[in-house]
Amino acid sequence: MEKRDKAQAIANSLIHHFGEPQWQPGEDAVDMLIGTILSANTNDVNSGRAFDQLRATFGHDWERVRVAPLDEIKDAIRPAGMYNQKAPHIVGALEKLWRDRGEYKLDFVADLPVEEALGYLQTFPGVGHKTASIVLLFCFNRGAFPVDTHVQRISRRLGVSARNATALAVKHEWEALLPAAQFYALHLNLIRLGREICQAREARCSLCPLQPYCDYFNRRGAWGAS
Repeated sequence: MEKRDKAQAIANSLIHHFGEPQWQPGEDAVDMLIGTILSANTNDVNSGRAFDQLRATFGHDWERVRVAPLDEIKDAIRPAGMYNQKAPHIVGALEKLWRDRGEYKLDFVADLPVEEALGYLQTFPGVGHKTASIVLLFCFNRGAFPVDTHVQRISRRLGVSARNATALAVKHEWEALLPAAQFYALHLNLIRLGREICQAREARCSLCPLQPYCDYFNRRGAWGAS
């Protein structure tokens, strides 16, 4: 099976198994940017608690956060961990946005070419290709495919990417294989598959809808000698 056909079969099978998540507008891009900075190296519960505490402390006012003493921000985001790094990143991101735009809005990136938008977002402190892709996909439904540890692990096992492929390589692979209109549903369905079935410590292959397409399950390619 050609890789493009395989990728499409994977996307279709996940929709058949889990359903097709539908993108809806409404996510604020600055909220998403700050929330994703907080999510680094922690789980959704802790990052969400940190974001809520940041809001409870400073209100829905990014200007108050930007000019606040750094220790106050650290205290607010403590549940997310790594607050000594994340607090300066948040302040730096807000300072850059204020310098560049004079307001705390990122809506303008929706009108940029995707690569230009990705490049701009990655100039913010603490923002890499995953965070930039999350902002573009979830806030604007633009053609950027975020790759977290679930997506990376599953893509390697499936053989969509090389067994040792970096997250950035996995991102480029999916973006080359499928149309951008499918990125949102595929991203969410792969994460669900990784949480519920294709887990890091245990690949629960007997429950997986992707058995026919999986190199790991069928011991094909790089997994054949394992």
